[in-house]
Amino acid sequence: MPVARALLYAASLAAIALVARSLLVAPVPLAVAGAAIVGYLALILCGVFFLGLGMFVDVVKRGPPGARGVALTFDDGPSPEHTPRVLDLLDEAGVKATFFVIGRKAEAHPELVREIAARGHAIGLHSHAHDRLFALRSSRYVAADLARGLDVLERLTGARPTLFRPPIGHTTPRIARVVDALDLDVIGWSARGFDGLPGAQPEAVAARVVPGLCDGAIVLLHDAAERDDHTPAGVLALPRILAAMSERNLAGVRVDAWLDEGARDHVAA
Repeated sequence: MPVARALLYAASLAAIALVARSLLVAPVPLAVAGAAIVGYLALILCGVFFLGLGMFVDVVKRGPPGARGVALTFDDGPSPEHTPRVLDLLDEAGVKATFFVIGRKAEAHPELVREIAARGHAIGLHSHAHDRLFALRSSRYVAADLARGLDVLERLTGARPTLFRPPIGHTTPRIARVVDALDLDVIGWSARGFDGLPGAQPEAVAARVVPGLCDGAIVLLHDAAERDDHTPAGVLALPRILAAMSERNLAGVRVDAWLDEGARDHVAA
């Protein structure tokens, strides 16, 4: 069990104990109650904002023990302007990767989704609408969004995705329940370049990513801007990242290559 989830359970039990004491013995001091509420809310928010903690859902953020190679992953595509460039660079390096696509963009550019699959890369879902308030939505909304995105990708590729990366990396218990019902593997990361931010510089992106390149690493990059309004710095940093992988004799592998029975038991700690 991830440490963060254990802390959540312990904090929940402590909150119940405080309420029981207040009801059965005497009210706890207001300052204590206030501090407890603030601390509990802070813990919950950490679970929402930091996917790698695995507080609400099991998260694969590295390959299983003994994994070889690096899994490059790309979010927020496909983009008719940038995705073909990324595909060409990967082909030149002989690297396979995983693309977490947005369903509505896949509908708009079906030929790109088919091209990603045809070139041997894995395709996962990054939600259908990429709603920035996804973590605040109801279970019905989350289920409908993910089902629509999965249907789109299955129709375009002939295979239903099993990989999912939440929009902006936020999760909640509601999202966790839907993900479990849809039998999706939630994929996190061990290294990221923050390349999707407007104004990010390719040199800075590569400087963040390259030190984390090692066997079993999962790298978060972008082949498209969320709103398609700028060039993700990761596209420009990719040649340097691929060169560093080559220098270290690190193959580029698809995430799903690691998700055999052993890998499925390897979740974020």
